[in-house]
Amino acid sequence: MRPQVVGCGRNRGPSQTRKLGGRKLALTFVERLDWKSCIDRYDRPHTLFYLDPPYWETEGYGVPFAYEEYVAMAARLRCLKGRAIVSLNDHPAIRQAFDGFHIETVDIKYTVGGGGREAARKEVIIFSWDDAAQPAGLF
Repeated sequence: MRPQVVGCGRNRGPSQTRKLGGRKLALTFVERLDWKSCIDRYDRPHTLFYLDPPYWETEGYGVPFAYEEYVAMAARLRCLKGRAIVSLNDHPAIRQAFDGFHIETVDIKYTVGGGGREAARKEVIIFSWDDAAQPAGLF
């Protein structure tokens, strides 16, 4: 059974989405599950997970995500069969939760409210494996 590529953008319908990303996304599954259920369902040696949880100590997501969730996520990623990449804000508590993982820091600029105001921040990209020693070779 071949996975179906489904998705709509504001200016394009599902058929255009299939045409634009069909080849690259042909074997991609997009699920609306909590992170634990998704990992439990799909964790295999060949699986790559991208996790983008709510940033620690930020507001606006409307979804409760306690610090213990980050700690549980890190613990689950330590015994993962596949690989995972997590993007989060750079915060000492996040670095503590994911201590021991390969972490890269990225400078970013947030645009607040579209008014041309930018705020310089840092984010972390957390790899469940040593990306420098074992590049994923995804692209």
